[in-house]
Amino acid sequence: MADILLIFDLDGTLVDSVPDLTDALNKVLHEHGYLPLTRGEVTPMVGDGVKELVTRAFAARGAPPGLAAEVLPHYVKLYEANATNLSQLYPGVRETLTELRQRGYRTAVCTNKLQQATVAVLEGFGVTNLFDGIAGGDKYPVKKPNAGHLLNLVTELGGSADRAVMIGDSENDAGVARAASVPLLLLSYGYCRCDLETLGAVAILDNFAELPPAIERLGLIPSA
Repeated sequence: MADILLIFDLDGTLVDSVPDLTDALNKVLHEHGYLPLTRGEVTPMVGDGVKELVTRAFAARGAPPGLAAEVLPHYVKLYEANATNLSQLYPGVRETLTELRQRGYRTAVCTNKLQQATVAVLEGFGVTNLFDGIAGGDKYPVKKPNAGHLLNLVTELGGSADRAVMIGDSENDAGVARAASVPLLLLSYGYCRCDLETLGAVAILDNFAELPPAIERLGLIPSA
């Protein structure tokens, strides 16, 4: 029997990354003469990948079509070099991940953030060792909410979809869980752009530390 695999989103689930995303966007906007964005403006732009993020940011400031694509490589380089300056792990993330692994669960990250940027964030917070696998949005030919993003990761880790759980905060996490036929747990504090109650989660949690008992209620308990 395959080990139980807990698959986590990154931004809005493990890490409050909007501060550094906003800072990097504003530096690039400033270089081109545009006014800065607030963190509140950036939050709903997050979740679909870096290309969409930069496109939305420049569109919000009235930039001409095409400029976002032009500045994208510079933005990526700037963000990756400063990905954990202002961002923070959400309360209880490090401790709860450690507890879950001690209980025998395997853990992985499935995010639409670029692979290199994802690794930069996890390394910056010193938590890379808490995951068995990392699948950024450019690792496979598809990304969330396409089922292939999650299922390719599960296969790579020798797991099974019927022994996996998706844990996230947004529509894309719900979409990939539904497409891959795996149960969904949502954290209420993230970057969702809609009513969480509409996304079909088996539970909506307010604190990361609530995960262990919520997972056990699904009947997914590691073998001794």
